[in-house]
Amino acid sequence: MMNSSAGERREHILRAAVRDRLVEPESAVLAAFVDLDEVAASVAALHKAFPDSVDVLHTFAAKANCLVPVLEEVRKLGMGCEVASAGELAQALSAGFAPEQIVYDSPAKTRSDLRQALDLGVAVNADNFQELARIDEILAARASTTGSAPASRIGVRLNPQVGGGGIAEMSTATATSKFGIALEDDGNRQRLLDAYRERPWLTWVHAHVGSQGCPLDLIAQGIAKAVAFAEEVNSTCGRRQVTGIDIGGGLPVNFADDETTPGFDDYVAALRAHAPALFTGAYRIVTEFGRSLLAKNGFTAACVEYTKVSGGRPIAITHAGAQVATRTVFMPAAWPLRLTAHSPDGTLKQGEPVPQDIAGPCCFAGDLLAEARPLPRLAPGDIVALLDTGAYYSSTPFHYNSLPDPAVHGVRVDPDGHVHFRPLRQAETIRDVLARTGR
Repeated sequence: MMNSSAGERREHILRAAVRDRLVEPESAVLAAFVDLDEVAASVAALHKAFPDSVDVLHTFAAKANCLVPVLEEVRKLGMGCEVASAGELAQALSAGFAPEQIVYDSPAKTRSDLRQALDLGVAVNADNFQELARIDEILAARASTTGSAPASRIGVRLNPQVGGGGIAEMSTATATSKFGIALEDDGNRQRLLDAYRERPWLTWVHAHVGSQGCPLDLIAQGIAKAVAFAEEVNSTCGRRQVTGIDIGGGLPVNFADDETTPGFDDYVAALRAHAPALFTGAYRIVTEFGRSLLAKNGFTAACVEYTKVSGGRPIAITHAGAQVATRTVFMPAAWPLRLTAHSPDGTLKQGEPVPQDIAGPCCFAGDLLAEARPLPRLAPGDIVALLDTGAYYSSTPFHYNSLPDPAVHGVRVDPDGHVHFRPLRQAETIRDVLARTGR
């Protein structure tokens, strides 16, 4: 099975999941799967893409799949962790990441968040001038009591303002983005240079242009502006003050078929073309990839509960909807999902494709995974697989209608083709739902 196609491998895993009753129409109507073998292959491809001549810490963006066992897996593969909240920081620490392997990015860090990160020695990227002032206060108070310099790597997030990609909501380097300090706004460049000159502990620069929908050249152009600014700081200060550049993540994912494109090597080639100084060895580098490492290495399986015809259109009511495919339901043009139809035993369903709506269980009309999608005619008890859902989706549920969170299973396939599952998150029970809703 290790040399099979991606589709054959998924079917093999789904059939094993049905045999093990991890997907079945009474007690496991919805479940998600993360292929840990393929995750390891993606992480290896990332490491291989960057040359040994540069000092790189690849961090995993916890938001993409914040389940602690998943974070443990990527840690064991040699990654650090990028977090964007106190909750994600707690998850990263629980997964065993050392503080120096963690980067804290958020546009809304509280004083408590900052104190905790700086006390631990977690790297911090300040989002704005007000946050820099808060860090000043915290470091001054710390120095007065301990007399020690901060152990954290501290930088500023720049908005290089290079423009947006195909999905406006995923573009973070537009002229009016909420993230970072707008580099080209009147007075900001000089104010930033002054900030670095006045703070010798400000030794990093951070930029993240966007993710899905952003072409590689646009991402690389934004990183190039961050590198140029770092060199401007060092020239202005007359010393090598900026020693590291956090280039964010954002490699887009191909959701059209099973091919993994663009690859991390394509990304590095774009960086070399636009920001060659990044590869001179003058700077340490941090990356923050998430979706591109996990998305194509997971799928979600949902049982079909009922089928009907309305206005001449066949409709299949499944157990996967907005609660696990929020972006797809609310922004279907930007986040379409591939779907495959399977018989109750998990085998790929045969038959002439029929345009049909694939609907979820949530109580609003727009809860649709797809409209008029040609698939073999579905029947109650069949299974629909949502492909490329290893990142976000089931790991980031939307608690509409108080639907229980589904189980998430890690998968490995041994050389003999035997499928081994391990729980990454147990399915919620109704008691669990009551506990998180106040009882």
